[in-house]
Amino acid sequence: MNPCLPPAPVIPRYGTAALSDVTPSALASLGVAGMANPLAMTPVRAVCLLLVDGLGWELLQRHRDVAPFLAALPGGPITAGFPATTASSLTAIGTGLPPGESGIVGMAFAVGGEVLDALRWHRHGTAVDLRDALRPEDVQPVTTAFERARAAGVDVRVVQPAAHTASGLSRAAFRGGAMVGVHAVGDLVEGARAALCSPGQVFCYAYHADLDFLGHVYGPGSAQWRRQLAVVDRIAAGIAEDLPPGARLLVTADHGMVSAGHRTDLDTTPDLLDGVDLVTGEPRVRLVHTAPGARDDVLATWRSHLGEHAEVRTREEAVAAGWFGPRVSPRVAGRIGDLVVATTGTAVITRSSVEPLMSAVVGQHGSFTSAEQLVPLLGHDA
Repeated sequence: MNPCLPPAPVIPRYGTAALSDVTPSALASLGVAGMANPLAMTPVRAVCLLLVDGLGWELLQRHRDVAPFLAALPGGPITAGFPATTASSLTAIGTGLPPGESGIVGMAFAVGGEVLDALRWHRHGTAVDLRDALRPEDVQPVTTAFERARAAGVDVRVVQPAAHTASGLSRAAFRGGAMVGVHAVGDLVEGARAALCSPGQVFCYAYHADLDFLGHVYGPGSAQWRRQLAVVDRIAAGIAEDLPPGARLLVTADHGMVSAGHRTDLDTTPDLLDGVDLVTGEPRVRLVHTAPGARDDVLATWRSHLGEHAEVRTREEAVAAGWFGPRVSPRVAGRIGDLVVATTGTAVITRSSVEPLMSAVVGQHGSFTSAEQLVPLLGHDA
């Protein structure tokens, strides 16, 4: 490897080792017919999939000293998917599909005449609830893996913060699972334990968000982040300690994280908005919708201005390269925009006026660096 060259981008390994392969493989291990098992999971009676928001593989390896239980578990890295962001990744877990088929192509994207903040299911940048105007079941209409598992007789439970149980994202990604709202770490561990101790085949998805939050605020690897990682380690150990016979704990994450470096502010760089109708996405990945006839000029301008700080592709180029998966549904293609901009290194493309909070956070994610794309998939059997 030439040390003078930037690291090669990590393209998601859809169909072999991506987040969208985890739930189908786990359900195949429970005997659900028709589920692919590219991760070669062996048969069990019950599975708890603990997803730790923001726990990148490289971060875990770098801070093994504060997570001895997780560090000792067998497993390795898989890829998150593109964009490497929570809304897309959680939908990949719930549906077993890459973003090009689920349609959740980022944190914020254009659909139905709106810009949807898919995490909150609000009009982007506002508190306007869009669950009625953009029904989650219409935005993401494909039958979820959780629905298929429940139809096959599996007891499917979703253990997550109580505020999330009726959210638009939960309806889009996790419908088919029985919602178990929790309020703190004790709730989370007990909710997982109770699910796994139920009779018959069980699939329990459990979600913890706080590590990601502290990474955004203080930076990944900060003192605050490390203390929270120690809490995460105890959560995983607590679930593992109470695994009944025939049960398996899987631990993964939705993305890793980098600390923001070089910044390009669209709101103070008007040349980048010439010929642009709409910019969605987030600071590490931007989806650009251009005015009629302006795409090529916008493409040239963005490539020239951003240079080595971003890969700027047309939608057709990004789709052909498999960024959003091996297939992009016709109903999804327009959400991607005309250009897809994936930043490199630690660069971010901010909007200081339109997105002041998102632009100010330290920790960012979404693109193709190994720090963002590689997430752990660890296992422990009773």
